Amino acid sequence: MIVQLDGLTKRFATPRGWRDAVRAPLRTMKTTVVDDVSFSVAEGEIFGLLGQNGAGKTTLFKMLSTLIIADEGRATIAGLDVREEPEAVRRLLAPVIANERTLYWRLSARENLRLYCALQGLRGTAARAELERVLVVTGLADTGEKMVGMFSTGMRQRLLIARALLGHPRVLLLDEPTRSLDPISARDFRRFLRETVVGTQGCTVLLATHDADEVWDLCDRVGVLERGRLLAVESTALLRHRSGSDRFRVWLRTHDGDAAVAQAATAGLALKRRGTSVDAGWDEFECTIAGGAEGSARALALIGADGRSVARFERAQPSLADLIERVLATPRDVGNA
Repeated sequence: MIVQLDGLTKRFATPRGWRDAVRAPLRTMKTTVVDDVSFSVAEGEIFGLLGQNGAGKTTLFKMLSTLIIADEGRATIAGLDVREEPEAVRRLLAPVIANERTLYWRLSARENLRLYCALQGLRGTAARAELERVLVVTGLADTGEKMVGMFSTGMRQRLLIARALLGHPRVLLLDEPTRSLDPISARDFRRFLRETVVGTQGCTVLLATHDADEVWDLCDRVGVLERGRLLAVESTALLRHRSGSDRFRVWLRTHDGDAAVAQAATAGLALKRRGTSVDAGWDEFECTIAGGAEGSARALALIGADGRSVARFERAQPSLADLIERVLATPRDVGNA
């Protein structure tokens, strides 16, 4: 395992009002932000940390990238202790924070990368070769002379990745990388991460997000964080199954809807109308179907009985709220899963 966390914990001082500070100046109160988190990540894996804002994802990343020190526990990157060998860890790991302002907007992409090559001790021919390599890898070779202030959000995200790839890091930490991207740009960016950053460059990626769709599209495994606690670590497919694989959506002709709902009810299937489809004359319904493929086949036959037309029948992707609710309802020991 290239990344290993064992009991990582971080507490921060709780802000106090001035009255409390005056009455008890020596009293300190702390809030636990990351609470005894343990998991491991294999080399070449895309591992997602899924949680709402304030769940502790960014704090966890800051500990891994040596920006803050854990109060308890231990973390290693390729066998190097984050606390004891921070300089060596920083040569193996690169964090990428969404919308960070450390790029120089009045410089071109090449000038930005040239500066960071110098900061990493790359000079001359080696620096030029490395600079061109990351521009090609991230698809920015044709825009290298363009001023960064004129870049789209997606292009700036690619440039941040290009900067992180300088020096061939083995691990990338991505904190909500598609937060400011439109859906098409986000989809393209996820494909770039999967095919180029992981597939071509061989990086291991830890991805922090509160977007469930991003996890389903991109990650091999996922850990669910809630208020600093790690609730579960699962393969993406298994977590999807545990968190709502039995919910389906079906599209029926509007005039067939009432009859389908009534007939489904007689068989114990609750078919609920969600609203009118974008296609005129069709309505969208949702239902919960147990029994896997066999159960789905029986339900579909029932819904489409008596000549009713079914336009679409698909599994509903669980939302983040659904996922956390299901995981909380199924406590388990995540350990070093």
